[in-house]
This record gives sequence, structure tokens and C-alpha cells, in this order.
Amino acid sequence: MSISSRIDHLVVAADSLAQGVAWCEATLGVTPGPGGEHAFMGTHNRLMRIAGPAWPRAYLEIIAIDPAAPHPGRPRWFDLDDEALQTAVRQRPRLVHYVASTGDGTRALQALADLGIDRGPLLAAERQTPRGSLHWRISVRPDGQRLFDGCLPTVIEWGDTHPCDTLPDCGLSLQSLTVSHPDARLQKACAAIGLQGVRTQPGPPKLRAELQGPRGLVVLDSADA
Repeated sequence: MSISSRIDHLVVAADSLAQGVAWCEATLGVTPGPGGEHAFMGTHNRLMRIAGPAWPRAYLEIIAIDPAAPHPGRPRWFDLDDEALQTAVRQRPRLVHYVASTGDGTRALQALADLGIDRGPLLAAERQTPRGSLHWRISVRPDGQRLFDGCLPTVIEWGDTHPCDTLPDCGLSLQSLTVSHPDARLQKACAAIGLQGVRTQPGPPKLRAELQGPRGLVVLDSADA
């Protein structure tokens, strides 16, 4: 049986959740819903549903380092400890990464390892919500790196409950995601995990997401200064 994966969520990094919420309201015309804390990473988030016909369980995550949380004792995920990224998000939140869901994370990571790409081990994670616990396994490198400038997705494998099961429709819908990178291995890596619905192409490192919503068609471009 071949591996299949698809967009689970887009990751927008912010200097703080307050900054992220203000950016979201100004840019997308939507106030994000509640999220939660990730104690094992020292981060917290806010979420909004961006599902569409091609991605019925997609959402957007605004994530920031939680100033009230102790340091996790390891590099945080999504390169959030990277000084250059921290400098960039102090100016404004930005699209930095995306996560792909699959039914077999172990096989997906092995497919990447066969290409010489260490996406990191699958870590068991959970957080509490008002409607119960969310459980998942997610690939996180010990150094916290996203790889390929954020263009190679993190792999996630959900338990019985998914965030979109309770996220309301906020009027946003993901229309497309295009990633470009000069390293030809990116296209091979995305094919190896059976990534669907994402256009990969050679070029300067960049993620480009198009969303339809209250502000019309909005483009989030990771390369925007």
C-alpha cells in the first residue's frame, strides 16, 4: 500500500499570540479561535478552520513562544528558537511552515530516510481542550529545524479526535499551497510521502498559500519582507 499524506495545517509564527491575533484580524478579517498550550515545547497557539473541498480538515495555526512557560530544555519545534526567525516575526507574523497528516507516520519518515532526509522521530503529544484531550504523534527533530526552509512538511498522525472536529466555519477556505526550493530533493521527498494537493517547484525558498475569505483572496507569502 502506498503512503498518502495531505495538508493538515499551515503554521504562522508570531512574536506573541496578541500580535498574531491582531495580524489575523487585519489580514484575513477573522478572529482566530482558542487553541492551547504545548507544555513540552513551551509554546501556545490559536486556531482557525480553513477547510475547503480539497482539504476538508485543514486549519491555520498561529503559534508563539509562551512567555509563561518554562523553557522545554530542548530546541522548540518549527525553528521558533532561531534568531533570524525571531527577528522576522517581531516585525510581523508570517507563514513559516506546514504540517501534513498521514495514517502511517512511521512509513512516511522511513521513506524520507531512504532519501537521506532525517525528518526527526515521531513524538507523542497531547493538549487539553474544553471538549477533551487531543492526542497526536508528530515528527520533531532534536534541533527543532523545519528543513528546506520550511518547505518540507512536518509529519503528523492524529488520534481519534482532530482539531477541525470542533473548529467552527469562520469563512476562510484554503485555495492552494505552492512551495518552491532550489534543492531538487524537496520534490522527491514530497512524492515519497505521497503528499497531495501541494505544488512543488524549483526556485528560491518560499511558501505561498492562497486563502479565500472576508477580505477576498489573500496571499500569504513566506518570502515577503
